[in-house]
Amino acid sequence: MDYLSKLENQSIYIIREAFNKFENMAMLWSIGKDSTVLLWLARKAFLGHVPFPLVHVDTTYKIGSMIEYRDKLVKDWNLQLIVGKNEEVLKSGVTFPNGKATRVECCGTLKKDGLKQVLDKHHFTGVIVGVRRDEEPTRAKERYFSPRDKNMEWNVEDQPPELWDQFKTDFEKGTHIRIHPLLHWTELNIWEYIERENIPVIPLYFANERGERYRSLGCAPCTFPIKSSAKSVHDIIEELRRTKTSERSGRAQDKESEDAFEKLRRDGYM
Repeated sequence: MDYLSKLENQSIYIIREAFNKFENMAMLWSIGKDSTVLLWLARKAFLGHVPFPLVHVDTTYKIGSMIEYRDKLVKDWNLQLIVGKNEEVLKSGVTFPNGKATRVECCGTLKKDGLKQVLDKHHFTGVIVGVRRDEEPTRAKERYFSPRDKNMEWNVEDQPPELWDQFKTDFEKGTHIRIHPLLHWTELNIWEYIERENIPVIPLYFANERGERYRSLGCAPCTFPIKSSAKSVHDIIEELRRTKTSERSGRAQDKESEDAFEKLRRDGYM
C-alpha cells in the first residue's frame, strides 16, 4: 500500500470511529484545501454520502469566490450545510475591517464565538475539524480526539494519551470533542492527495496573471497572497518541495502577538 493510501485509511478509520461514538456530530468546513480534503474523505467513508451536517462559520469577510465555490459543492454533492454568523457583533460593527477591533479580537468574536453559537444551538457533541500538526506549533499539541469543556476551552496540558490507534472517546457530560482526522498529514500530502484524487479546489490557490496565489485562505482583510508561478496542482507540489516559507506566512492575525494564536485556540478557536 502506498503512503497516501495509508494516510487515507487512517483518516477514514477516525471519521468512522467518531460517527460510531458520537450521536450528534458535525464537520467544520472552512472551504479551504484541508477541510475540502476532509470532506472528500468523509464522502469516501460513507460511500458518497455525508451523514452529518457541515458547519461553515461565515464572518462575511471571506473572498467572494470562496462562497461561490462552497455553494456549488453543496449543490453538486448534495450536502447539508449550516451557516453560522455572529449577527450581534456584525450588527455592532466591532470588527477589524471597521477599525474597531484587532485582528485577533475579530477572529475571537466572529469565528470562535460564532462557532460556539452554532454548537449551542444544535447541541453538537462531536465536531470534525481539518487541522494538521505541521501547519502551526499549537496544533502539534492536539490529539485525534481532543476534549473541550462546555465553554469550548482547551486544556492543552491535560490531553488523553493515544497509543496504537486506541482513542479515548468516553468523556464527562458537557464535554465537547474535536476530532482531527488529518492530524498526521502534511501540506505536501494534502496537495499530493488532491492531485491523485482530482479533488476540485478554489482557483485562488493557483497563480494569477500578477504571479500571486493564496497558500492559506481566510478572511480577505487578513489573508494575503504569496509570489508564485504555480498554475496547477503539480506546480504547487513542486513548489512546496523547494520552499522554506511557512504555510501561514500570509495570515496577518498570527503576527499580532507572539502567543496570539495559542490564546485563541485555548479559548476554542479552530
